[in-house]
Order: sequence, then C-alpha cells, then structure tokens
Amino acid sequence: MSQPRKDAPARADGQAGSDAPTRADGPARSDAVRNRERILRVAMAELTVRPDVPLSTIAKKAGVGQGTFYRNFPHREALVLEIYRYEMQQVADAAAELLSNREPEAALREWMDRLAGFAMTKAGLADAIRLVTSAPGGPAKPGPAPVLEAAGTLLRANEEAGTVRAGVTPDDFFLAIAGLWQLDPREEWQPRAARLLDFVMDGLRAGAPGR
Repeated sequence: MSQPRKDAPARADGQAGSDAPTRADGPARSDAVRNRERILRVAMAELTVRPDVPLSTIAKKAGVGQGTFYRNFPHREALVLEIYRYEMQQVADAAAELLSNREPEAALREWMDRLAGFAMTKAGLADAIRLVTSAPGGPAKPGPAPVLEAAGTLLRANEEAGTVRAGVTPDDFFLAIAGLWQLDPREEWQPRAARLLDFVMDGLRAGAPGR
C-alpha cells in the first residue's frame, strides 16, 4: 500500500491531502494572491540557504497557516518548481513593460540586469531544484521558452531601431551571456555581472546601422 507524502497534510478523515491545490471558480481574491506571492518570496530565500528546509518552516515565516500553504503548494515539488517558473515569468513579462516605457536600447540593457538577477536566483535554487527533479519519475525542470521569447522581442525591437547588429538570435544572445551562470550568488556578483553585460551590449552594438 502506498504511503501519503511526507510533506502533505492529513485530512480529518485520516486520508492524505490532495495533490492539487483548491481553486475558486472566480478570480483569486487579492489576499490569496498576496499570500501566494509572500510564500514564494519566503520560500526562495529559505531554499537558497537550505534546500531541504521543512515546508512548515516556510509557512510559519510567511505568516500563513498550514491549510493556506498546502492549498497553494500541496508538496515540495510544486513549491520549488513554481518559484522557478514564477521568477522566470516575471523576467519574461518585464520585456514588454520595459519596451513600453524605454527606448529599445535602454529597455534591452535594463532587462539584462533583471535577467542577471534571475540567473542568481536559479543558481541559488540549484540544489533545491536538483532534489525535486532527480528522483525517478520526478517532475522535469521548466524550459526557458518564456525568457527566450522575451529576448527575441527585445532584439527585434533593437534591430528595427538600428541599435544592435542585424541577425542576432536569442540563442546567440544567451551564448554571449553564458558567463552569468558562472557567478556565485553568495558573493558580490552585481559588479561582475554589470561588467559582463556591458561587454555584451558593446558587442551587440558593433556594426549596428544606427551608429
């Protein structure tokens, strides 16, 4: 007989809690959204320091009850992978926002700073992600499609504006910034990341028709 997950709460009838979070039929209430985002922020900080931190510790530090926590994240895998997806989507969504408020060149450079922050988040969560994806039958790590698409949007806008060289693809771009993933999030990474990204921007500008 299979045993309930260690991280799942027991129901009053003695059965293991459901693996799917309870969802309302209508839009999520604002306090529910705030609870979820607070859990994600606390979990990211805690899991970066201790990949196997108890979920009860995260719930307590986030100021939510066990029921609220497990309705959002019924098990560790759901929590860890949602942090990764959430942070990646935040970076991806920032591309359109920046383009609506900045010139294309400034939007690209500022987005690169946000991407550096995501790279450090990913590095800090690497052990936690490995724990939940390495087990046989475990979930797969989400792919980078949203961030690749965002990079493509920014590169096209800059190419049309004549501020970067023609023909740069998202794959080219991510090969150029691969050094970000070599930085240690536990050290003072911001100056090194800024220097690397400035070099990359100089390379993207070389041969741009608008210069």
